[in-house]
Amino acid sequence: MSVSPLDYRYGRDEAKHIWSREGRHARHLEVERALVWAHCQLGRVSAEDYDKIADIADPGIVTADRVDEIEQETRHDIMALTKAMAEAAGKAGWCIHLGATSNDIVDSAVALQIKDSIAMQRDMLKRLMTTMCDIAERERDTVMLGRTHGQAAVPITFGLKVAVWVDEFARHLERLDELATRATTGKFLGAVGTGAAQGEDAFELQDLIMTELGLGIPVATTQVVGRDRYIEWVGWMANVATSVEKVLQEVRNLQRSEIAEVAEAFDAEKQVGSSTMAHKRNPITSENACGLARIVRAMIVPSYENALLWHERDLTNSSSERFTLSHSMILLDDILAKSDWVLSNLVVDSQRMRANIDAQQGLIMAECVMLALVDKGVPREDAHEILRRASTEALSRGVNLEEVCSKIPRISDAFNSAELSRLFEPEGHLGHSGRIVDMAVSKAREMLH
Repeated sequence: MSVSPLDYRYGRDEAKHIWSREGRHARHLEVERALVWAHCQLGRVSAEDYDKIADIADPGIVTADRVDEIEQETRHDIMALTKAMAEAAGKAGWCIHLGATSNDIVDSAVALQIKDSIAMQRDMLKRLMTTMCDIAERERDTVMLGRTHGQAAVPITFGLKVAVWVDEFARHLERLDELATRATTGKFLGAVGTGAAQGEDAFELQDLIMTELGLGIPVATTQVVGRDRYIEWVGWMANVATSVEKVLQEVRNLQRSEIAEVAEAFDAEKQVGSSTMAHKRNPITSENACGLARIVRAMIVPSYENALLWHERDLTNSSSERFTLSHSMILLDDILAKSDWVLSNLVVDSQRMRANIDAQQGLIMAECVMLALVDKGVPREDAHEILRRASTEALSRGVNLEEVCSKIPRISDAFNSAELSRLFEPEGHLGHSGRIVDMAVSKAREMLH
């Protein structure tokens, strides 16, 4: 019986495999193997015994099912693991878990899960950034309404809108690279972090294990790895989820019937928008991902609380982290993939964008006319008041702002008819939009390669 929607509705199999029962078990075995290997390097364990441990440190030999059976008796997951490994190892079993405490295994295995997760996240982030770069370049000069407070503001390009997303996700990629080593650090200095059980070679043993596993080496720990490391990673995921939701929220807003400038792809042959309203074409993938992003963000609160352990450790974090780390990663991967699908197939209606500009009756060019007046010697405050009054009149009369401006002496004296018309061309008030797109895309593509 499946209860969690992760089992039957959300998440890619690759992500779920990392955090599955089997994925956790396989990494526990790998850490136990690395421990014996390190002891072998230090001369404490024979090569023959290590070879035996390496052979049985296989999920197909020491199965998760067998570990679960033993845990029913021991009520301790890592003790059950070591017993199951010892069963399979025979005489070589004496060296399994030698000098370790449970969290040496658990936290190092979690670090491996995070390491594999970050590799997936880096790939997915680069894929999404590439899609965004392609759109920004393609729509570099596609003019549309810029909007503030939900109202028409001044012209912008769709390429510039997307370039802002590109630059934001480039920062996320930088952050991920910066935190990766901190978040993928294990530990192997025993029960309270003193290294007493590891003997004279404690630091060398820990260094060997961490290097063998490709993990960061800590300076000081308690019985557990400092949870500030997990907080940083979950915080990063919450941050990325927020950016994804911001992007997809913009898609949803621009797909509103009264705006209709962009839209999710829709399979007109088979897809159904509503069980009753046959005309509907809803942005369901964007909505789905936005809802999941809220779950990812919510994981940051228990992640902070999981750092508040008693003394050198307690167990209050353990059950919680089985949700916070796994669900954050799986859901973020899901929404990144969905975001890439939405943007890769995005329908951009440049004609509708132009129609929405024209529907503003020239009002969005008020700033342009005002600044042109200033260039003609009109004080800025006076120019602003002239355009404020002109805009109010145009709105109240339902006429184009250019028509009103043409009859205002201080404007008509400054510009002839052709000059005034050029001030009302949206393409003339885009500033450095194209250059900004080029810079953002160039920077991002350098990072991607």
